[in-house]
Amino acid sequence: MSAGTASLRSRVKVRAADLVGRGWLNTGGRNLSLADLRGRVVVLDFWTFCCVNCLHVLDELRPVEQHFPDALTIIGVHSPKFEHEANADALAAAVERYAVHHPVLDDPDLVTWRAYAARAWPTLVVVDPEGYVVASMSGEGHGPGLASLVAELIEEHRRKGTLQPGGDPYVPPAAPETALRFPGKAVALPDGTFVVSDTANHQVVHLEDDLETERARWGGAGQLNEPQGVLVTRPEVAERLGVDLLVADSVNHQLKGIRLSDGSIHVVAGTGSQLRERTGGGPALEQALSTPWDLAWLGDRVLIAMAGTHQLWAWTPGRTLEEGTVEVVGGTSNEGLVDGPGSEAWFAQPSGLAASASGDCVWVADSETSALRSVHVSADEGLVVETHVGTGLFDFGHRDGDAAESLFQHPLGVTELPDGSVAVSDTYNGAIRRFDPAIRQVTTLAQGLAEPSDAVVEADPESGETRLVVVESAAHRLTRVALPRDAQRVDGPAHRTQRPSTPLPPGPVALEVTFVPPAGQKLDHRWGDPTRLDVSATPDGLLVEGAGRAEGLSRRLVLLDDIGSGTLHISVQAASCDGDPVTGEVPEHAACHLFQQDWGIPVVIDPAAPARLALDLRGV
Repeated sequence: MSAGTASLRSRVKVRAADLVGRGWLNTGGRNLSLADLRGRVVVLDFWTFCCVNCLHVLDELRPVEQHFPDALTIIGVHSPKFEHEANADALAAAVERYAVHHPVLDDPDLVTWRAYAARAWPTLVVVDPEGYVVASMSGEGHGPGLASLVAELIEEHRRKGTLQPGGDPYVPPAAPETALRFPGKAVALPDGTFVVSDTANHQVVHLEDDLETERARWGGAGQLNEPQGVLVTRPEVAERLGVDLLVADSVNHQLKGIRLSDGSIHVVAGTGSQLRERTGGGPALEQALSTPWDLAWLGDRVLIAMAGTHQLWAWTPGRTLEEGTVEVVGGTSNEGLVDGPGSEAWFAQPSGLAASASGDCVWVADSETSALRSVHVSADEGLVVETHVGTGLFDFGHRDGDAAESLFQHPLGVTELPDGSVAVSDTYNGAIRRFDPAIRQVTTLAQGLAEPSDAVVEADPESGETRLVVVESAAHRLTRVALPRDAQRVDGPAHRTQRPSTPLPPGPVALEVTFVPPAGQKLDHRWGDPTRLDVSATPDGLLVEGAGRAEGLSRRLVLLDDIGSGTLHISVQAASCDGDPVTGEVPEHAACHLFQQDWGIPVVIDPAAPARLALDLRGV
């Protein structure tokens, strides 16, 4: 009997709560309950479709559900962060967009989220064939360990006679009919045509100026996987390297180049594996990346919005494709909103980039903080990060006026206009917004769009006036939008994520993170502590003691009495390696596995609350 199984049996059994929500997707209209799934192993995936870490976990789950088709059911429990994500039609679109091929419970009021005491996106909960919770785990990197646990449960319950393999409750939806499916980003070519990333079709498409007629398609499954940002290569670089377009190949974790003359696709950066540890960069073709989302020129380098690590990277082209390099130029990989030098700044899923006309600044749509930010080159050639609109991870809405009071909702695109102002593709508000840096005001240019994710400036050939070609992602098309002379002003409501706050007392609080390595793995201490904890707070004054980065999975925190509420930012990493946890023996060719999670935990100060904050990275 493995240590993993022994640990499962040593715990008090907890009956899994039933699945309660507004409705179901991918079931052919049928409502499911855990009783319907008795006899199968069930994995509940608590996710929200804005979250790049949740998208990583979807990719990790695919091989697991394919390996156990007769005995495993994965249920997505969609627990929205943003108001737009609670829209049933938006969720249905996201389930198709991200190729979710298992049943999904729509839980807009977080009823099931609360029943399972989830604290973070993503969270996985494993339920055995008898209906008991046997494991929970937050963050990403759990695929191999989850597969091992599922195999153990299948074998255990086969012996007990409680395993009852049966039909899969998944019912695929009707096939789509539009030419483009969830396009992501676009770029204009000198001849007035456009290139757009046809994200859900895994292709890049060259469109005539009517925005519909196709001149060419490149890629497809196996060559591109959910491409996003597209960028025209500068002439001297194109001549030297033989690629005319650059593409952020998000799920392949690579930067690709397309040669227009023959349609060939070439790897420019990335190994094809997802980056799992902090790094400064290196040779472009030898460095793993993590969900690159958009691209922009900054000087002689290409800035990369590395959504998967909450950072900005830069690709410097060499004399050949093999000689290019990549490096981190902004962001620590902590998720949040912190300005200053690039090496100290925090981002939260940067998803849109646009170079300024001056060439020394790039505008950034920082989606998870609903913020418009910028980076500019400082005197010492480093980058400096500045926030123009947005306040943090949990504040969003549709509000115009002074930039300090204005609100966006998960913007994915940003475009500099000819007058130096900035058009923001305010995706979850279905709007194009405008920020005027001269007077620091925000207005609304257009509303009623279906998840706009990018925009390209174009001159009307008849009037000469500026207009935008908008990537209307959820409508599967590009749309021309005129810019009004007098921009609208919207004073809509402000929102905060409805996730409940955690009560904690003022003074000392024990922070404890649970991590149990998967069966067949162990924490390997031969070269030091393989765990790390990084803690900070918003506002800074909330945390009197306990901030900073150090080894270990526990920390003594001291919270200030005078601050009524705030957010604790907790980042954890733990590495386990193949080996026997009882004897300590390690195989000759042992592999090590990195588990990581960032929590942004809203807290409210309550003197009567328990002085302990327990979080599961991987608990059984």
